[in-house]
Amino acid sequence: MNKRVGAESLFGVGGGTVSEVSRKNLEIAEDLCRKRKPIEALPYLDKALKADDANLDAYIQLAFLAPTLDDSIEVLESAEHKGRGKLKQAFGPNCFDDDSNEVGNFWSILETRPYMRVLQSLVRLSFENKRFDKCCETITEMLRLCPGDNMKQRSWFGSVLLKTGRTKDALHFSQAWMERDTRHHGTLPSKAGCDWKEPSQEPLTQETIDDMSQWTPAEHLYTAAYASFKLWGDCELARQYLHLAVKMNPNTVIKILAKVEQPKSLNMSARSINGPEEAHDYLWLAQDLWMAEDVWNWANSQEATRNLLLRKCSRDGCNNEEKSVAEFKRCAACHEVWYCGPQCQKQHWKQHKKACQEHQRRKQMLKMISQGRPPPKDSTRAVIASADFSAEGVTTRFH
Repeated sequence: MNKRVGAESLFGVGGGTVSEVSRKNLEIAEDLCRKRKPIEALPYLDKALKADDANLDAYIQLAFLAPTLDDSIEVLESAEHKGRGKLKQAFGPNCFDDDSNEVGNFWSILETRPYMRVLQSLVRLSFENKRFDKCCETITEMLRLCPGDNMKQRSWFGSVLLKTGRTKDALHFSQAWMERDTRHHGTLPSKAGCDWKEPSQEPLTQETIDDMSQWTPAEHLYTAAYASFKLWGDCELARQYLHLAVKMNPNTVIKILAKVEQPKSLNMSARSINGPEEAHDYLWLAQDLWMAEDVWNWANSQEATRNLLLRKCSRDGCNNEEKSVAEFKRCAACHEVWYCGPQCQKQHWKQHKKACQEHQRRKQMLKMISQGRPPPKDSTRAVIASADFSAEGVTTRFH
């Protein structure tokens, strides 16, 4: 989450625990890295750390510039140790104990945010280094400290658990976060889903399917479908989860069945819920699991699911429909419409142009807001948004 918007932009990084000199040098370094000038960024990171060696975000940036993944993880582990010590100094030696006032409220306490960002970075780099056990351990700790999961590690955890062979735990975790009260009212699962009970094997009722069809995070549905199949084969529950997953985010399974190459990096664009960017990131995490012969053949054999994926040409008056998944090409600009061929796309452009350009404007606006930049001056809409999801209930401690 961007430190330049939301609570930390008002109170300072970590609630003001990082000095202004250090923060400004870090911002220069971050901007240079965004411009792909990492060598030029290094002196500013050095200045940031010399001005304030408690600037954990500077260690994070340094970790992403380290020559090897092992070096990166070593930097982050050092930052985690330093951050843990600083928080114990601030809140007392027991602040990481389950019965403390702090555990359960990490992230809502501003001073804890840099530490949580270190853990989040450790998750990512451990995953890239295929240290999946370390990845699981770190996410579990993040959810213990912040069960509300402001950093959305729950979208990764199912895939990471599957990578470690913890198939039952992956299914239980996804089922916990897909409970009705969690989806509709934000009621948190017991221990944030980390109480590791036996997952349910019971097929979903039609009432539950209808309710989940309104909205359910697709990454949990795909994890649940995969895990159910691996545990119990071509069972009704696995088919139900897969069918719902396709309804929520067809972009994921379209690329799986089309055998598109697995993404090599995360998608850093502004995103919509269950949109193509989230599908991209899920595939970065877990597409290789789905490409196993038994899993791919199972997904490809589900006729009802495949029928959901077959598209009709978007040009009015054209009745062509796909005969195989991903046969038609999408509009490259908005990815919202499909065409059977270039002729239909050309003919439909006059009708599609306004909606396509509006879609691109919205994405650009979200991107600018998430980067802490003001929206375009010619924007005709008032936009109130924040990349910081904890605007309510934010606290900072003064010492």
